[in-house]
Amino acid sequence: MNLTQELQNLLNHVASQVPAETLSTIGQSTQQVADLKIDQKALKVGERVSNFSLPGATGQLVELQQLLAKGPVVIAFYRGEWCPFCNLELRALQNASPEIKALGASLVAISPQTPDNSLSTSEKHSLTFEVLSDVGNKVAKQFGLVYTVGEVMRAVMASFGTDLSASNGDDSFELPLPATYVIDTDGAVTFRFIDADFTKRLDPAEIITALSNLQTNAVAY
Repeated sequence: MNLTQELQNLLNHVASQVPAETLSTIGQSTQQVADLKIDQKALKVGERVSNFSLPGATGQLVELQQLLAKGPVVIAFYRGEWCPFCNLELRALQNASPEIKALGASLVAISPQTPDNSLSTSEKHSLTFEVLSDVGNKVAKQFGLVYTVGEVMRAVMASFGTDLSASNGDDSFELPLPATYVIDTDGAVTFRFIDADFTKRLDPAEIITALSNLQTNAVAY
């Protein structure tokens, strides 16, 4: 079963368990986020990513330029460990990580969670790739991915037991749209996936294809 199928199964399960009124509220919130047209404003294919350094799960700083010196970089922005759709994505990325590495690329996942919560995420899912903490969404803002969760949706999240302030270490209620970027060694974006619907994620098979195409193009030159 691929990630797309797993996400759909999870969505079906949630729909069967959550009251219709709550589902309607979530749907309206998702549409409001879509109306922001973040995908049109976010960093695009062909544009270059500014260098950044973020702490990993164990506190060590990870710098983009150092990763790019070794090969392409795959960056997956996710909302947090509290999001079950994110957890499915992280597990799928872990399964794909050996193939991503075999293609000469580094894989990192970035969320606004505090380092302690990033460490919890990494340990819980036995992740072997870097899980970076972007407190304040500074890097996600460089990519143009950030939005503020509305008050109605905050109440829904709280009803599910999600304390966004505790997770992120601030009261901004800001999140990045889930997004995946493939960055070439010169810092240029060669592939991206962004969707305002948080239940949609890029299947790792498409990451493999993007990296394979990048490798083929490099050989051609």
